Amino acid sequence: MVKTIDKPMKIDIDGYSFSAQLEQNSSPKTCELFTRALPFISQVVHVRWSGEGMWIPLGNMDFDVPYEDASSYPAPGQILLYPKSKSETEILIAYGAVAFASKAGTLAGNHFATITSDLDKLKEIGISTLWEGSKSITFSTE
Repeated sequence: MVKTIDKPMKIDIDGYSFSAQLEQNSSPKTCELFTRALPFISQVVHVRWSGEGMWIPLGNMDFDVPYEDASSYPAPGQILLYPKSKSETEILIAYGAVAFASKAGTLAGNHFATITSDLDKLKEIGISTLWEGSKSITFSTE
């Protein structure tokens, strides 16, 4: 049975808080496995190949989740989890136009959450990761 959480997710990037909705209907296993890891604390950096996005490289971390609602072209605010496969495991956060890719080619990640507040601020933070470098990020429940 898939566990669900009723609360929205909170994402803090570099001291700024965003609300996010878990996409439990379309990516139930990814949401369940990710929420088990909460609070999830890391660093976010600007993407290398994908366009206007930030990513959290997770190396060989294995969430052991199948593809669900996978996308290569997330909309601003959408968050993808790329399961371990032809490239390293990673989380991608789109703040603008994204064509999800790596040195291995086009990728598709599980769309498991969507930021629902302050997309203008998300874009501002995304651009600052390009010019200033990594930012702290924490995923938690509100």
